[in-house]
Amino acid sequence: MSLHVSTLPTKNKTEHAIVVDSLDIAPVWSGHPVSFVLLTKLPYQFIAYYDEIRQMTIAQRNLNERIWTINKLPVITNWDSHNYIAMAIDDDGYIHLSGNMHVVPLKYFRTAQPLNASTFVEIDRMVGTDENSTTYPIFLRGPENEFIFTYRSGMSGNGNQIYNIYDLKTKTWARLLDKPFTDGEGKRNAYFDGPTKGPDGYFHLAWVWRESPDASTNHDLSYARSRDLVSWETGAGKPLILPITLETCEIVDPVPQKGGIINGNTKVGFDEQERVTISYHKNDANNYTQPWTARLENGTWKKYQITNWPWHWDFSGGGTLNFAIRLGSVTRENDGNLTQAFSHIKFGNGTWSIDPKNLSATGKLQRETIPPSLLKVEGTFPGLGVRLLEDTGQNNVIDTRYVLRWETLASNRDQPRPKPYPPPSMLRVYTIKIIWENAYAKP
Repeated sequence: MSLHVSTLPTKNKTEHAIVVDSLDIAPVWSGHPVSFVLLTKLPYQFIAYYDEIRQMTIAQRNLNERIWTINKLPVITNWDSHNYIAMAIDDDGYIHLSGNMHVVPLKYFRTAQPLNASTFVEIDRMVGTDENSTTYPIFLRGPENEFIFTYRSGMSGNGNQIYNIYDLKTKTWARLLDKPFTDGEGKRNAYFDGPTKGPDGYFHLAWVWRESPDASTNHDLSYARSRDLVSWETGAGKPLILPITLETCEIVDPVPQKGGIINGNTKVGFDEQERVTISYHKNDANNYTQPWTARLENGTWKKYQITNWPWHWDFSGGGTLNFAIRLGSVTRENDGNLTQAFSHIKFGNGTWSIDPKNLSATGKLQRETIPPSLLKVEGTFPGLGVRLLEDTGQNNVIDTRYVLRWETLASNRDQPRPKPYPPPSMLRVYTIKIIWENAYAKP
């Protein structure tokens, strides 16, 4: 298997990105990274972020205007990069927000008026149980467009996954599942990618188990699917009884502890035949950390190495890690070809073209999704890097999208840094347009 896939010539539809517009929002904290939210809901745009003193803040504007309405919420974050913000809008237009949560009581806000971020009200409970030690808030939609919220109850190495469902009429939450989805049995917890609704109508969920806060104790890539998010089964259609445990789950690849698999790098995707895939990495016989994709083929998981990287990523310990490797999902493009994004601290980054038969990388596409000017650091403080965030909402302009940009230092394992701190960075929203052209290239 070739290491230097970039030497393979491929015919590509070359993609260039240009900045159509940019708009300053506000100065933001740059001492460490934590993820924000950009949510476009016509005719408005909403942004949830931590300001220059790390206070949770919501900005709103009409897309036809260049003035932001700012609302400060009574939340100050610390040095923990887990404390991202999740925000979504229900079918009646009310905005829901949760965030600043890493093994702490649930924080939840909802607006008193539709599409008005100045009317957020803090609500002290959702359901009222299993809300004292929460992490990883996610809003999602169910099979009938139900408004759903999921989070982890517990801590790394000892946690369960909880799902709630929202009643629009009563504006109240209830359990979607009468039991936790997974149960770590007091010994471990699951870290998920998904649930992701596939082209086959199923919701697909992949995860790894982790025995402790030490990231090297991740193990056993696992999977389940469901049509309704209530009744779950294996890839072969065998029913799964909730809560799912390590003993009862379907294991896709039995990667052992210290075997090179990590939470946050298991990615659900789909091939050209709408078969589900899971991409991840693990160590080979030479202890090199290699990228793999597993694909469900007629009820059986087949595993394929994507490329050959003669390099070992040695990760361990707790706190937020700076990832040396990142993998994207296998993606079916509009022309039917498969692609997959990647980044590697030694072998670069970009987008592979993927062989549909063996899921290996056959070349590197000429793809520019972010204008190069946005990747250049503006600040002069040593160690600053660019943070980018895609829009989670809807935009009706073809080949145009909104992207947030700001700059911070890298994560510091969720621990305070000694002074001096870098000055605040300007948070901006960019309007980016994609330009296409056909070209032969050696990517």
